[in-house]
Amino acid sequence: MANWNAQQYKKFEYERTLPAKDLANAIPFRNSQRIIDIGCGIGNSTRVLKNKFYDSYVVGADNSENMLLSARNDHPDIEFMLFDANKDFDNLTERYDIVFSNACIQWLPDHKSLLTKMMNILNDSGILAIQIPLHTKHPMHRIITNVAGSIKWKNMFDSPRKLNNLTAEEYFDILSSISTDFSMWETTYMHRMPSHNSIIEWYKGTGLRPYLAQLDMQNAAEFEKDILSETQRHYKVRNNGEIIFEFPRLFFTADKK
Repeated sequence: MANWNAQQYKKFEYERTLPAKDLANAIPFRNSQRIIDIGCGIGNSTRVLKNKFYDSYVVGADNSENMLLSARNDHPDIEFMLFDANKDFDNLTERYDIVFSNACIQWLPDHKSLLTKMMNILNDSGILAIQIPLHTKHPMHRIITNVAGSIKWKNMFDSPRKLNNLTAEEYFDILSSISTDFSMWETTYMHRMPSHNSIIEWYKGTGLRPYLAQLDMQNAAEFEKDILSETQRHYKVRNNGEIIFEFPRLFFTADKK
């Protein structure tokens, strides 16, 4: 997988933090003494948790050294640790009252097993809180997938990005089997973007990374140009010169079974 770039990701830190705030606000105040933020990235979501649960021990966990370096620099009062959610759950010796993950698990496979592992590191009466971008409903993911799969580009990619998201119905069935109670909801954010190029910059920090990492500089620029052309075709410029960038996301919280 391509390396994460904290500075690229932080270009839209405010917009990326909004779902973390909404997810944190959905968690009721309980005796939550220990909280882990899995896939914490630059620490913006971990800060949201610390601000709400200020008397709790909160730790951010991520598998990117680059993102963790930024998180530690920006939030020196919070602890962060290197953690690979694909393989490190068995190494955790602590249990938590809240397991939180904002826009992370879409990068990971086998969500039934993953959510079970997350539930297993909760204390009794603990809460699992997850937010996932709804890629199948997002125009930009269709644009990227279609361009990458076109005759011009399909032979340039050895490993196109795999989308790991399940349907809402599949998550419903998983949660009903591993929790005593759960809630699910969907929110579409209407981000104001100043230009089509800004949408490309957003995705260079996330969904375009696996593709650009496989291209040399010249081809990467050409690929971005083709993505930009399709983006301009899809997203209409509004009267004030801005663009409505719709971003649908799925949320759920679940009590430990």
